[in-house]
Formats: sequence, C-alpha cells, structure tokens
Amino acid sequence: MKAVLFYDHGGPEVLRYEDFPTPEPGPGEVQVRLHSSALNHMDLWVRRGWPGLKLEYPHISGADGAGVISAVGTGVEDLEAGQRVVINANLSCGKCSYCLAGRDNLCRNWHLLGETRRGTLAEYVVVPARNLLPLPEGFGFAEAAAAGLVFHTAWHSLITRGHLRASESVLIVGASGGVNTASIQVAKLAGARVFVVGSSRAKLELAKSLGADVCIDRSQEANWSKEVFLATGRQGVDVVVDNVGAPTMMMSMRAARKGGRILTVGNTGGPELTLDNRYIFGKHLSILGSTMGTIQDFSTVMGLVFEGALRPVIDRIFPLEETASAQQRLEQGEQLGKIILEIPA
Repeated sequence: MKAVLFYDHGGPEVLRYEDFPTPEPGPGEVQVRLHSSALNHMDLWVRRGWPGLKLEYPHISGADGAGVISAVGTGVEDLEAGQRVVINANLSCGKCSYCLAGRDNLCRNWHLLGETRRGTLAEYVVVPARNLLPLPEGFGFAEAAAAGLVFHTAWHSLITRGHLRASESVLIVGASGGVNTASIQVAKLAGARVFVVGSSRAKLELAKSLGADVCIDRSQEANWSKEVFLATGRQGVDVVVDNVGAPTMMMSMRAARKGGRILTVGNTGGPELTLDNRYIFGKHLSILGSTMGTIQDFSTVMGLVFEGALRPVIDRIFPLEETASAQQRLEQGEQLGKIILEIPA
C-alpha cells in the first residue's frame, strides 16, 4: 500500500510518500480501505516529537479516517467486507475495569490512533471492530473523516464531562479549528449562549455562521477576557472551552463567572501553564481535563452528525501524496475547519 510516513522527527520535509506493507487484521480486528483521512494538531506534534515518545519506525500518523471494510479477522460478527465505515480513533483494551465500566477513554492501555500506533495517512489501516461505526447511505467519506475526532472531543468535554445545560453561557477560545467549530455547534444544540474569541474577521464569520452569538476579534481586543466580562453583564461565562493552553488559560479563568467550569481539551499554544491560584479558589472555579470520549459518546454524537443536526466543516482537500503541504497549512493556522486527505482508489 501507499502511505505517508517518517523515519525521524522534524519538519514537513521528513514525510515520505512510499510503499509500505499492508496491515492484516488479527482476531477481533478489521481492515479498512481508506478513502479519506483528516489532519489534527496531533499529527504535527508526533512528527516533531517530544521527550519520551516511543514509536515503531517508520511511523504513520493520522487519527481520523473513513472508508470501506476490505477484510475482517476471526471473531468479528457484526461487520463485513464492503461496508462503509468511519473510525473512532480511541484505542482501548476492552478488558480493564475502566473499559468494562463504559469509560474506555480512561483505559489502562489507552492509545490514540496515529499517535503511538500507526494511523490513517495510508491506503489501509487495521483497527479493533469496536472502533468502527457504519455510515448511512450517501454520507460522504470526507465529511465522516472531518467529523470523527473533533465532534467526539467536543461532545465528551461539553456534555459528558462539562454537564452543559440549556440557558448556560459558553466561551470557546478559537473560532476556526476543528474542535472549536464542533464545540460551537454542540453548545448551540444544547441550548447555550455561545461566545467565541477568534483572530480574524474570516474566522469569526465562520463561527457566526455556525451559530455563535457573540464574536470577539482578539486582533482588535487584546484583553478579550474583559470584553467577555462586559458582554455578560459583568458576570462571566458558565463554561470555557480552551484547547490553546499556555497563552490563554489565565484569560480563560478571568472570563469565567464565579463557580464556572474551565474545560481544558488541548494545548495547541503550549502545555506548560503559569496560573494565579487566587482565581481558582477565589472564584470557586473547576478546571476539568478532557480528551476524546467513550465509544458511547462517539456513537451518540456521530448519530447527530449523520442526522444533520451537527455539520463538519471542511477547509481544503489535498491528495494523500501532498500531506506535507497540508500539514504546512495547518501549522500556519489559516484553515477554516478540517483539512482532508483524499486517498485514491
């Protein structure tokens, strides 16, 4: 099969479009002939590397994917060759106490597809059968790949973890990334008033088109937490979704109301935080970590995507062999939605 892989960490120049042995399914596993994959910031971080990261080289990144089942391993009963499917990127053992309790995203042997296991930037991938969800007739592969990881993350953080309620207010830090565009829609579907902070008019126009009620341009308002505070009648918001991390966390805490919840779901701007603890205890804030979601979360939120209640936003589609260029676009932060890799038949 053809795959985009790398043998060493570095910039986009380390990526190679080469032949690689096609993986075969073992017991309980399914082989998928991929038609679409999608990029996430995880792909950039894994390519660059970090201390302690252990990979089997060459590594293939990519968490999102959709395609057609091409082979099934022994013991797989509910799926068959020819079915169109989307992939849940959370890899769990299915046997530990967390998995048996339905909290598989806390699995003792948890992995993310494309992070420490070879992923979807390839013609074929093998995953456990429980990680596949059949696609409805007519639902596109690109749309499915664009939705998987980001709506899974948004749903688990806001609904399962954050217990968002109708009539509450939500601030989403960032306007155009995959998780942010998904979070806007999930929050609106839950009946919340949505505030968005973005870096350009184009990104905020996208947020508004997805239902955002109040949009703040941080290129014009550097102290955007104050703008949120004033726009809420000097109360602050009930919930903040922050996937930026180091550069924004303090302002996220300032923008929260007393008793508010801060959902930290990523660190695209940096992982090491310096916090003023007085905001946490003085405002009775709850800081909730959340990453990805459970198998049940995936089924629930993708059902809403299939129904059209939630809509994946696609920025651009690149052919798989142009993954380096696609990753450069993601690194520049110019995308409006998800960047898709099309995998030729």
